[in-house]
Amino acid sequence: MTQQSLKWRIPLIVVVVAVCLFYAIPPFNTAPGKNDGKIKLGLDLQGGMHLILRVDTSKLEGKAKDDAAARAMEIIRNRIDQFGVSEPSIQIEGADRIVVQLPGVTDRERALALIGKTALLEFKVVSDDKEKLKEAQAGKMPAGYKLYKAEDGGEYLIQNEVLLTGKYITNAAVNFESQFNEPVVSLEFNPEGAKLFSDITGAHVNERLAIVLDDKVQSAPVINEKIPSGRAQISGRFDYDSANDLAIALRAGALPAPIIVEEERSVGPSLGKDSVEQGIRASVIGFAAVVIFMAIYYLLGGVVANFALLLNILIILAALSYFHATLTLPGIAGTVLTIGMAVDTNVLIFERIREELALKKPISAALVAGYHKALSAIIDSNLTTLITAAILYLMGSGPIKGFALTLSIGLIASMFTGIFVTRTIFDLMLAKGSLKNIRMLQFLKKTPNLNFLKVRKICYLVSITLILVGMFAFVKRGGAMYGVEFTGGSFQEYRFKKPVAVEQIRRSLSEIGYGTSTIQKVGGTNEIMVRAAQGSEKPIADKLKKDFPDNPYEVLRLESMGPVVGGEMKMKAMWAIALSLLGIWFYVIYRFDFRFAFGGILALFHDSLATIGVVALSGREISIPVFAAILTISGYSINDTVVIFDRIRERRRMGVKESFEQSINISVNQTLSRTILTSMTVFMVVLSLFFYGGEVINDFAFTMLVGLIFGSYSTVYIAAPVLVDWPGSKKK
Repeated sequence: MTQQSLKWRIPLIVVVVAVCLFYAIPPFNTAPGKNDGKIKLGLDLQGGMHLILRVDTSKLEGKAKDDAAARAMEIIRNRIDQFGVSEPSIQIEGADRIVVQLPGVTDRERALALIGKTALLEFKVVSDDKEKLKEAQAGKMPAGYKLYKAEDGGEYLIQNEVLLTGKYITNAAVNFESQFNEPVVSLEFNPEGAKLFSDITGAHVNERLAIVLDDKVQSAPVINEKIPSGRAQISGRFDYDSANDLAIALRAGALPAPIIVEEERSVGPSLGKDSVEQGIRASVIGFAAVVIFMAIYYLLGGVVANFALLLNILIILAALSYFHATLTLPGIAGTVLTIGMAVDTNVLIFERIREELALKKPISAALVAGYHKALSAIIDSNLTTLITAAILYLMGSGPIKGFALTLSIGLIASMFTGIFVTRTIFDLMLAKGSLKNIRMLQFLKKTPNLNFLKVRKICYLVSITLILVGMFAFVKRGGAMYGVEFTGGSFQEYRFKKPVAVEQIRRSLSEIGYGTSTIQKVGGTNEIMVRAAQGSEKPIADKLKKDFPDNPYEVLRLESMGPVVGGEMKMKAMWAIALSLLGIWFYVIYRFDFRFAFGGILALFHDSLATIGVVALSGREISIPVFAAILTISGYSINDTVVIFDRIRERRRMGVKESFEQSINISVNQTLSRTILTSMTVFMVVLSLFFYGGEVINDFAFTMLVGLIFGSYSTVYIAAPVLVDWPGSKKK
C-alpha cells in the first residue's frame, strides 16, 4: 500500500465506522420495558425456555405422517401466541422435530402442559348396563367398550364409537358455573357440529354423554333434553389457569400426534440477570487488561492497536445487529476471547517491525517489511481458527452457534482492523511527518539462544505420562465424565433463601427414590445442583417445596435431555472434532507439507487429550461449553504452531546455511517473544472470564486456561521438535 492510496483508504474506514454505528446503536434496550435494542439477548441472558419436541408419528401413515410436524408446529404456534409469550421462536428441525424458544417464560410446568397437550376432544356415550360394567371390572371387556377412571374414584364403561370431536369447535372460553362459582370451559360448535350435537343429544336423552379429553374423562353429564343451541360445557377440577390453558388448546386445535419433549433448557430470570452482569463485568475487565498492557508495552503502536480493537468490537456488534443474531453468554465469551486473539495480529506485526528496525532500516521501510512479512502468518493462523469456528457453527446448536458466530466475526474483523486500519493510521502519520520512530518496550532484550530441541525427548515422556494419567482418570469416572447433554438425564439448579446442607437434600430425595443423584453445593452460596434421571424435575421440585416450607427456592436453571438426543449430541461432537482435525490437516498440508501437518495435528491431539485429562482430574464434566473450549483450543494451538512453521519456511527459503534442526531451533527462539505475548493477552481475557464470568461459563473458562497452557507448551516442545524426528529430516 502506498501513501497515495490514503485517498481511498481513509474514506473507506470512515464509511465502515459510520455503517457500523448505524447498525450497532443502540445495541441493547436503553431502558426496562423498551424494545429498541438491535441485538436480542439469548434465553441464557434473559431467562426462558428452550425445547426440542419430537412428533411421534409412529401410528400415522401416508400424507398424515408426512405433514404431521408442519401441522403440529402451526398448532403449537397458535397456542403460544394465545399464551402471550413475547417474540417466541418455533421452527421445524429435521423430519419430525420442532425447536421452540420462549423468552421470559417462568412457569415451565404450565408452558410444557400447554404445548404438549394433544387436546383431542371426543364425545362418547356411557353405558348404563351394570352387568357389562361388572364384566369389564372383572377383566372381561365387552366388545366395543372401554373402561375409564372417574375423578371421584368410580369407573365408566364407555362406548368406543366417537360421536363428535373437537374439530367442530369455533370457540372455547372460560366461564364460571352458577352453583359453586368454579371455572368451566364453554364450547361453541360450527353449524355442522351444532347439528351433530343436536342429533346426538336428541338420540340419547336420559343417558350420560362422556366428554373425553386426551383419553381422560373430564365429565359425564346426563342428557336431560335435546340441545339445539350448538353449545356445550366442560366441567372438572379446574383452577382458572388450567381452564384457560384448556380453552387455548381447544381453540388452536388438536395436535395430529403426541408430542415428546426430547430436550429442555430453562433459565430463571435471576440467573439470566446475573449472567448479563457477570458477562459484562468479565468483558470490561478483560478488555481493560489488554488495552492497558498494549498501551504500556507497545506505547504509540499500542494506542493504535487499541483503536483497532475498539473498532473490532464495534464491527462485531454491527454484524450481530445486521444478521439479527442473538447474543448468548457463550457469545459474550467468544467476544472476550476475540479481544485477546485480535491483539495477536498486532503483536505479530509489531514484533516483525521491531526486527526490521533492529536491522537499521528507516521507519517507512520497516513498516512495509513488517506488515508484509507478518501477513502470511496472520492469514494462516486466523484461517485455522476459523475452520474450527465454522465447524462449531455447523455442528453446534443454540448458544454454541452464538459463540462460533461471534468468534468468526471477531477474527475476520481483526484482520481488517489489525492489518488495514492500523497500516492506514501509520501511513497517515508518515505522510504528515509526525512518525519518526516506533518505540516499544522489550522484555527479551535480544533473541534468546535456548536449545529447545535438546530436551524434546524428556518433554515427550512428560506429555505421555500426563496424558496417560488423565486418560486413566477419564476412564475411571466413566459415565460421570459427561454432562447430561451427552448422556441424557436432568440437571437442576436451585437457589434457596437460606443455607441448606447437601445431606439434608439427599435425605429428602432418598424418600422419593432419588437419593443416589449427584448433589453439589455451588461454592459458599445457597445454590444446590442436582443431576438425576430425566423426568425427575417435578418430583424433586415438589419434594423440596414440601420438605423445606420455611426455606423457599428459585429454579435458576434446568436442563433435561433424552437418551436419543444425548447420543446424537455425542456423535455430533465426535464428528466435529474429526472434521476440525481433518480441515486443519488439509490446510497445513496445502500451506506447508505433510510432515508439518503431522507435527501440527500431533500437537492438537496432545493439547486436546491433555486438557481432557485435566478436566477429568479436576472433577468437572465434559459439557457442550467444555467441548466448545477444546475445539477452540485446537484452533488457537495450531494458530501458534503455524506462526513458528511460517518462520521455519521463511528461513529455509532464504537459503541460510544451517541444518534443519538449527532452522527449527532458531525459529522457535525468534518467535518466542510473540508466543509469550499473545499467550499472555489471551490468558488475561480468559482469566477474567474464569474469575468474573460467573458459574455458567466457569467450566468453559477453566478448560480454555488449561488448553492455553498446553497449547503454548506443545507449540514449542511438541509440534516443532517432531519435525526433527521425522524420518529423513536430519539429512536435509
